[in-house]
Amino acid sequence: MANPKVYVETSVVSYLTAFGSRDLILAAHQEVTRAWWATRNRFDIYASQFVMDEASAGNSEAAGRRLGALQGVPLLDANRDTTVLAGRLIADGGLPPKARLDAFHVAVATVHGMDYLLSWNCTHIANATLRGKIETICRTAGFVPPVICTPLELVEE
Repeated sequence: MANPKVYVETSVVSYLTAFGSRDLILAAHQEVTRAWWATRNRFDIYASQFVMDEASAGNSEAAGRRLGALQGVPLLDANRDTTVLAGRLIADGGLPPKARLDAFHVAVATVHGMDYLLSWNCTHIANATLRGKIETICRTAGFVPPVICTPLELVEE
């Protein structure tokens, strides 16, 4: 049986590689992310050039850690279908216009048939109030959307 396919959005890699936070919630998210990452061999993990671009931005040391974690992770391409779906996600109200990059993360994961889209971006991606609309837009476009979740929801005991 094949491993579930997981698209790892940039926030996951950021939590994974960041220095420990003093904020209790962020520290817990970091710890859960590290626990999930330790079990990543149970999944086929993918990213995209969007993830690589975001991961390479900012502080060069932090970017190096993020890019190091992504080393060897296959990249899914953006194509016409992903561009059209990202546009639909915004035009049809699944995501706000300011979340254009987030729409591309969802579109890439959806078009490439990922089982899960893993994200700590609870404002626009892993957001229960938006999830239903995002899924409906993906299905209307002819795709089966991935399960959008955080590492907390995908980690096993």
